[in-house]
Amino acid sequence: MKGLTMVFLLSVFIAIIILSMFFSKKDDFVNVKVGNASFKAEIADNFIERAKGLMFRKDMPQENGMFFVFPSENYYGFWMMNTSIPLDIIWIGSNKTIVHIEKNAQPCLLNCTTYKPDEKAMYVLEINGNLAKKYDIKVGDKVSFKL
Repeated sequence: MKGLTMVFLLSVFIAIIILSMFFSKKDDFVNVKVGNASFKAEIADNFIERAKGLMFRKDMPQENGMFFVFPSENYYGFWMMNTSIPLDIIWIGSNKTIVHIEKNAQPCLLNCTTYKPDEKAMYVLEINGNLAKKYDIKVGDKVSFKL
């Protein structure tokens, strides 16, 4: 059973990669501001872009990030499979307030932890690991952005 699960997961990831080559938008960014920090974040607002996320990226400039946009608020889970860089994962409610932060989530290949927020969120900002600590970003902070 474990072997079938791994084959299935590998097939899903290969499909995501192939589909993202044809359907992924490039150059769609939003400026996201939290306190004194600003990030130029790539927008992931469809299933394929959200599924791929920051997989296979070897690095990311400190002022960049990825901004996930969902159709409604929910408890969206994230994992670090095939992600090469540690990330801070910041869940944001529809009222543009941070509801949960997973600090310095580490890359993984197999048996990855799924991180979920304590409250429903509509947006998620991924930034380089430890930047939430550096910029004193915390739950309850307001976030500003225009989509």
